[in-house]
Amino acid sequence: MVRRLLFATALLTAIWVPAAHAVEPSERLADPALEARARALSEELRCLVCQNQSLDESNADLAHDLRVLLRQRLLAGDSDQQVLDYLVARYGQFVLLDPPFEPATYLLWLGPPLLVGGAGIVLALRARRRRAGGAPPALTQDERARAAALLGEGV
Repeated sequence: MVRRLLFATALLTAIWVPAAHAVEPSERLADPALEARARALSEELRCLVCQNQSLDESNADLAHDLRVLLRQRLLAGDSDQQVLDYLVARYGQFVLLDPPFEPATYLLWLGPPLLVGGAGIVLALRARRRRAGGAPPALTQDERARAAALLGEGV
């Protein structure tokens, strides 16, 4: 009973504790408002090495470099949108964790629903064909005699 309670406590702690941030103290800006903007932006940007981690979560060297670059752009006076535009121009749409719905990303957004829908149609057609096929054809007299001989019924 105690083991289950400890396991449940550990599981709930792992779920409820927020993700650790990889931002190093040396990267942080002195101005709390700029640092908050930098944190918000780095949560919208993807680590190009880690794939599904934000810059804020990643410990990769490239993520560190991008966090520093982002903070340099903010210190230079860029708006949030200008920082995002700069990084997208430099690294492409892939740097965004939530890319916009536009012609370059249609396949990204529409691919999974189309694959699931296509698989559903194929499964429905196969099920319909099976039902429409009905019972298998009856055995001929020769096939019945051979089956009876194999089963030992006609001996």
